[in-house]
Amino acid sequence: AVPPCRRYVAGGRCESTARLEGKVVIITGANTGIGKETARDLARRGKVIIACRDIAKAEAAASEIRAETGNQQVIVKKLDLADTKSIREFAEKFLGEEKELHILINNAGVMLCPYSKTADGFEMHLGVNHLGHFLLTFLLLERLKQCAPARIVNVSSLAHHGGRIRFHDLQGEKSYNRGLAYCHSKLANVLFTRELARRLQGKLLYFATGTKVTVNALHPGSVHSELVRHSFVMTWLWKIFSFFLKTPWEGAQTSVYCAVAEELDSVTGQYFSDCQPAYVSPRGRDDETARKLWNVSCELLGIQWD
Repeated sequence: AVPPCRRYVAGGRCESTARLEGKVVIITGANTGIGKETARDLARRGKVIIACRDIAKAEAAASEIRAETGNQQVIVKKLDLADTKSIREFAEKFLGEEKELHILINNAGVMLCPYSKTADGFEMHLGVNHLGHFLLTFLLLERLKQCAPARIVNVSSLAHHGGRIRFHDLQGEKSYNRGLAYCHSKLANVLFTRELARRLQGKLLYFATGTKVTVNALHPGSVHSELVRHSFVMTWLWKIFSFFLKTPWEGAQTSVYCAVAEELDSVTGQYFSDCQPAYVSPRGRDDETARKLWNVSCELLGIQWD
């Protein structure tokens, strides 16, 4: 039997048996950890595209998932979120090859990186965790609208509580702390979710309700994964306290829940943990900051997204 404390750590699980026949899902960073477990679950339901930087790792994960689920529709495509050129190439290729897109799971992320920059000169946490997914969502949104009802799922973190959007030093050039940089980027995920939901809902008023695209964020829990690989101390602590950490499968449950649960059909702009609504920090509910971050993000990426 599972000890009660272990059951508590495991948290909520997605009970939905929803099928995704004829539907297409994109999951970023699905070659390891909770992304891989999310892909494994959704591959039992429909077609999954694993979008990753490391093609060899992604292919290994995909063939394992194909063998286990019997679903040959698990496809790998190259996507490096630290390079806007790669993001644009991925989107262009995807839109050329696939006519459908119903679920976009912005799962990939970096954590506790020493100070470094993306190909476009963005601080790594902000660049990958926020701006990369912001641009990807922008490029794929029309297809999601065409295939609606559709869902966007942003994997954020409880760490957003420690974040703030420092507009005066967005790239961390004046002061940098890798733990805080991660928190800031996870707060950006929550604010992006909030503002995108507001904009998509506003648009809904003009259409038949059939054009529903929802967007929700989530905290997967503290998961035993490779995300802490940049920190020797965290890797060591993770090993010691592994009993109190979720397995990647347990950590994937809320991502799967947000992607498929029938009761979320018209729920948007929310934040979940353990497959239920969770508390958002006051900074994560600040509409003015959300709007400003949206505009600054568009400026940095050189896009117009109204």
